[in-house]
Amino acid sequence: MSDALKHECGIALIRLLKPLEYYKEKYGTAFYGINKMYLMMEKQHNRGQDGAGFASIKLDVDPGQRYISRVRSNQPQPIQDIFGQINDRINNELYNSPEIREDVAAQKSQIPYLGEVMIGHVRYGTFGKNSIESVHPFLRQNNWMHRNLIMAGNFNMTNVKQLFDKLVSLGQHPKDLADTITVMEKVGHFQDRQVRKLYKKFKNEGYSKVEASPKIAEELDVAKILRKSARDWDGGYAMGGLMGHGDAFLLRDPAGIRPAYYYQDDEVIAIASERPVIQTAFNAPFEQVQELEPGNAIIIKKDGRVSIEQIKEPLERKACSFERIYFSRGSDAEIYKERKELGRLLFPRIMDSIDHDIENSVFSFIPNTAETSFYGMVEAAHAALDQQKTDAILAGNGQLTREQVESTLSRKLRTEKIAIKDAKLRTFITEDSSRDDLVAHVYDVTYGVVKQDDNLVIIDDSIVRGTTLKKSILKMMDRLQPKRIVVVSSAPQIRYPDCYGIDMARLEDLVAFRAALELHKERGTYQMVEDIYEKCLTQVNFEDVDVVNYVKEFYDPFTDEEISNKIAVLLSDEDLNAEVKIIYQKVHDLHKACPKNLGDWYFTGNYPTPGGNRVVNRAFINFFEGNKERAY
Repeated sequence: MSDALKHECGIALIRLLKPLEYYKEKYGTAFYGINKMYLMMEKQHNRGQDGAGFASIKLDVDPGQRYISRVRSNQPQPIQDIFGQINDRINNELYNSPEIREDVAAQKSQIPYLGEVMIGHVRYGTFGKNSIESVHPFLRQNNWMHRNLIMAGNFNMTNVKQLFDKLVSLGQHPKDLADTITVMEKVGHFQDRQVRKLYKKFKNEGYSKVEASPKIAEELDVAKILRKSARDWDGGYAMGGLMGHGDAFLLRDPAGIRPAYYYQDDEVIAIASERPVIQTAFNAPFEQVQELEPGNAIIIKKDGRVSIEQIKEPLERKACSFERIYFSRGSDAEIYKERKELGRLLFPRIMDSIDHDIENSVFSFIPNTAETSFYGMVEAAHAALDQQKTDAILAGNGQLTREQVESTLSRKLRTEKIAIKDAKLRTFITEDSSRDDLVAHVYDVTYGVVKQDDNLVIIDDSIVRGTTLKKSILKMMDRLQPKRIVVVSSAPQIRYPDCYGIDMARLEDLVAFRAALELHKERGTYQMVEDIYEKCLTQVNFEDVDVVNYVKEFYDPFTDEEISNKIAVLLSDEDLNAEVKIIYQKVHDLHKACPKNLGDWYFTGNYPTPGGNRVVNRAFINFFEGNKERAY
């Protein structure tokens, strides 16, 4: 994606099902789980590079021994940093105590991080928050083993304030309004309540306090805790947790907004945000990596029992389509096909934009995740060129000379690597004019492959804000002196804020919104903007289920093409010589390409949960009032 966009997170959870000695004997190391966790997190670094964290729990340790370890980092390369710290600690222990190198029990006793249950997390810091305190996993500590809680997730709640107020009404004093804290404290509250009830039960049955502790761990009903905790949650989430005694879980939201996959064999249970992560880490076949269904949780008890439990009634499935377009790794078999299809479906309108002149057109992509949709576009272009060749030969009615036939058949599609991002270039100057000049040179350009009468077609994953296009890419492409630059987005126009994990909180940042606003001003319909603001204000105190998304009316007067054309004007500087055209994917074609991931609220305004409508109206109010605060 050419626009810098903070988004998503990645989660990984591993539960070893055999004693650590088993992995030492079979794989040569008791650190098998830690090694796999590193691999799973590294294979999800695309989901977050601002912070990373790891936590582990040792099972069945004696009192007085540390059984929870956690390490977090917000350094420039956080995954490498945390596992560098883990590796240093392990090597120091082995160096200082060489006698434990072959003694797994001693290693488990003396070396931190070496446990049977592990959770890892990678994140992007959204809305400017990237302190170490914001990095997952979060830890809720207690002297009772089964009242400890470690949580990490890929999520965003739309109703954080309401959840916070609920905790306060329960008598709690949360230390922060952040949704991670409120969610963990909610789970912790019902975890504590159930522990107290079980303790009273076993005390009445004659068990001593020491005898009751393992009984509580055995009978703790994780599904019940999650049902009570998640009752009021509104958002998209894949929420993982470990309890101090060894129970583990991962819960997915009822609309399936955030992804979660799991794999189980006789040695391990692995859970991750993406399927190919598990496939690669455990050499698992595609069909053995299962998707966790919306509203369900996978629960792993301390004794190794695994169950899939419905926690919330599933809603209409609205899995995030941006996962398929951009966020998830394209190595997933289904995602790879879907991205190619996105490129293929765009080609008929690309043909119109270049006047069907394939011969005088150069096709390329903006590195690097758009490459797969580029392949789909190219396949469609090859098919169109073959059809043109066939038509030309048939039109000759057998009268063409050998040279004419050979000339027709020799026509080739012109594909080139035009844009090469210079990853080492940093904009170290903050003064605007100097900084803009540096931004314009973030990409290198390939000279000598575009002629002055050529169309230059560039495909990107999406055009969100358009900043990089305006300040860098279009200027760079214009240096090649094509007659026309066609920028193609494999995603539809992003018109509405996301409130389920992607950092798109402000309407005025979205180039499609700015284009529609300009159209209102030009056509004398700005009164409609004020009317929408008044309608949004009337709903401020409504319950979420009663709120209507009035921001849809903002776009109603204009066609997709009118907005795309205005975007092309907004992104074109006066000093550009080439004509600029912008083409966006159609929403119905997006659904054709990604039929299982129909979550499209950022394109259509059709939010999958009631909280979304409140957020978009608040975002419009903030825009109209000039308020720069986040809408959720």
